[in-house]
Amino acid sequence: MAAPVTGGWYKRFGGFLLLVLVIGSLVAAWWYVDRPAAQPSLLTVPVERGDLEDLVTATGVLQPRDYVDVGAQVSGQLDIIHVRTGDQVRKGDLLAEIDPTVYVARVDATRAQLRNQQAQLMEREAQLTLAQIQHRRQQNLLKEEATSREAAQVAEAALRSAHAQIEAISAQIQQTESTLRAEEANLDYAKIYAPMDGTVVSIEARQGQTLNTNQQAPVLMRIADLSTMTVEAQVSEADIGKLRPGMPVYFTTLGSQQRRWESTLDRLEPTPTVENNVVLYNAVFEVPNPGGRLMTQMTAQVFFISNAARNALLVPVTALQTSGGGATVQVVGGDGQPQQRDVTVGVTNRVQAEILDGLEEGEEVVSSPRSAGGQTDGNRARRMVGMGF
Repeated sequence: MAAPVTGGWYKRFGGFLLLVLVIGSLVAAWWYVDRPAAQPSLLTVPVERGDLEDLVTATGVLQPRDYVDVGAQVSGQLDIIHVRTGDQVRKGDLLAEIDPTVYVARVDATRAQLRNQQAQLMEREAQLTLAQIQHRRQQNLLKEEATSREAAQVAEAALRSAHAQIEAISAQIQQTESTLRAEEANLDYAKIYAPMDGTVVSIEARQGQTLNTNQQAPVLMRIADLSTMTVEAQVSEADIGKLRPGMPVYFTTLGSQQRRWESTLDRLEPTPTVENNVVLYNAVFEVPNPGGRLMTQMTAQVFFISNAARNALLVPVTALQTSGGGATVQVVGGDGQPQQRDVTVGVTNRVQAEILDGLEEGEEVVSSPRSAGGQTDGNRARRMVGMGF
């Protein structure tokens, strides 16, 4: 019986086919390793001129610089409120009136008491005049021995008593006059006047309300001068060290985010507030408000300018590589390949950096040199894997 064809063919040609496969694999590996690696596309940006600010941001609240809470100094029913919220008032304008009935009655009673005491004083003065006449008469009679010494002493005692009664009633009159001044002042306090020029920004009391000043002085309304506003910005303890009085600051409001209100930092309050274990310090500054656009309790997004550069050469912060206290960037050369170059860095923020020396306007720099380096390393690793195969 003839031998199977398949087994003979394998013995004859199998070794040759295996040799061909090995040679083909080696050629393919050599071609893969030796061919040029595809150059990754680099993300570049031009060096441009512009303004740069290093900012400390915070949130603040607007308050009028000058304001006063107008209260009542006497108790009673609030009869009339003459103003409304938003009204402009001048110092001395009548704002409100408390029912004066009780205070009018007290003034009338005190005045009547004063008139009574003044009448008593006139009577005492007449008695004093009579006592003086009798005293002189008794003294003259005593010299002529026409009266007894006892009668002369009685006349002298009557004179002294008349003087004492005059002094007593005079003191009572002074006390009553003082009481009258107090009662008249209370009557005046029933009319409440504006203590300053400004705007009525809030009214706390209502017409007909009973006010009791014996427990706590009731606040009727607040008047504020809105021509100058104060901003109190809360700054975290991590940023407070970057602030200093006199540094420039600006802010925007929620209703007008395109407008910048500029000022300078006035003061840093040393006592912090703690909210949810976060330590915050108040940074305070003032801003003119001639048009009245800024209002009480507005929220301000505040920007403190800790450093700034104007018309400077700028590159992205991501383009910088730092080591050993220096900085470098990768500049795209004429052949399209990145070249490392030393640069001197000025003002920086989280986005951009000022270049003082080492670059020219219009040059292209690699915006993320670390990413470019990572791609090159990846190609090199791929080649090594191919050679290992």
